[in-house]
Amino acid sequence: MRVAEYVNFDAVGLAELVAKGEVTPAELTAAALDAAQTVNGRINAIVETWPADDEPRPGSSPLAGVPFLIKDIGVSMAGRRMELGSRLAAGNIARTDSSLMLRIRHAGLVTFGRTATPELAYSITTEPELYGPTRNPWNPERSAGGSSGGSGAAVAAGVVPVAHATDAAGSLRIPAAYNGLFGLKPTRGRVSMGPDADEVFNGLAVHGGVSRTVRDSAALLDQIRGPEPGDPYFAQQPSRPYAEEVTRDPGSLRIGVLAQAWGGRRTTTPVADALARTVRLLESLGHRVEEVEVDLGAGWEEFVLANARLLAANLAASVDELAAAFGRPIASSTLEPVTLAGYHYGQRVSGAQFVTALTIRNRVARSLARYFATHDILLTPTLPEPPVPLGAYAEGAEALDGVGWIDRLNDRSPFTMPFNVAGTPAMSVPVTADAETGLPIGMQFAAGYGLEGRLFRLAGQLERADPWSGRTPTVWAGDHTGR
Repeated sequence: MRVAEYVNFDAVGLAELVAKGEVTPAELTAAALDAAQTVNGRINAIVETWPADDEPRPGSSPLAGVPFLIKDIGVSMAGRRMELGSRLAAGNIARTDSSLMLRIRHAGLVTFGRTATPELAYSITTEPELYGPTRNPWNPERSAGGSSGGSGAAVAAGVVPVAHATDAAGSLRIPAAYNGLFGLKPTRGRVSMGPDADEVFNGLAVHGGVSRTVRDSAALLDQIRGPEPGDPYFAQQPSRPYAEEVTRDPGSLRIGVLAQAWGGRRTTTPVADALARTVRLLESLGHRVEEVEVDLGAGWEEFVLANARLLAANLAASVDELAAAFGRPIASSTLEPVTLAGYHYGQRVSGAQFVTALTIRNRVARSLARYFATHDILLTPTLPEPPVPLGAYAEGAEALDGVGWIDRLNDRSPFTMPFNVAGTPAMSVPVTADAETGLPIGMQFAAGYGLEGRLFRLAGQLERADPWSGRTPTVWAGDHTGR
């Protein structure tokens, strides 16, 4: 199969071709590698590829035979490197498959490489020193987001139709918005983090994926969801597969709109215009839409400080473990300035401060739950501005301490992290592009705990009413593949 044909199918469509015997998994992987070789030099989304060693049985799942990429953190594949985007872990080889990797294999996905992530996923732009910046396929001078920026760029560029992503502060939804993709952050406890971790960043982090179509993300979540023995959280399993929810009528939903975030920078004009367009579309589909004020449950500075303490304390423990495992120093030779600053700050977080941060996590979760008792959905911009230039996050970062860096990330992405803290599902939907730059703009929809099905129904309806597929990233312009 030629790349020009390959990129016109989503993952479910490719799996259907495999099931019918019209193409083999090996042919699809060859097309994916061809696409990667063509564009990766320009976007730097993939840090390594390898010969696929899985032999899926056609038709064994809705995704069997589809090429797949895993993020360079959070999921281990036996015998393959997982370097966490950091010089501290360079050369690390996973000894065993994680629970998620076993489910990816069982789904029949053909994993042939890993995607770039910022160092230890401690940023929302993917510009690590280890492998260099990942570039946005729509404009290579712009950020692809993070921390799942490599996956976002690879999917947007057509290398794979769906890829693994994680989200602890927006790390899945931000690349989805920056790259014009669909991305849903599942409920806390929906996908196991085991067996080496019971939770990551005290439950802020979850596994998921980014994709070009809603049904691909739904099919992936169907394949990877569910608890493992010993998991600390349990999200009740859905009554039907998420893939079925995508085609169901969501009914008339009560949707609140939050145009300006609780803190951080103000929503820019291009994003505000996209939000207004989204509201009109929702109203035309029969939904009841109204502007709302939402009590976060904490002051913004209090919220940022609590998250800084949770993230940095977890970071410090991880860095100590990695340094001991590889016999490397904890210094500027192994860690980037903002990571090192976060490490030193995390060492100073006291037990009492850590417990207080967890108390604030609880207050935020309870407060947002009260909102969802009266509304079905909360609509916000995913981000207050279109994709920023590469280097924007790093300006003056060497002077920031551990709290200052987390404050900067929350300032750039003030809408996303509250739903990590609350543990509720939230999705980024690509609705339009900035008229001036052509860069994608995403809208975030959040729902109550365990209600991914409601989000998939709404996303499916939006996709059918106003499909966003069909545009071609500029990185492919004039290429011989005919994309």
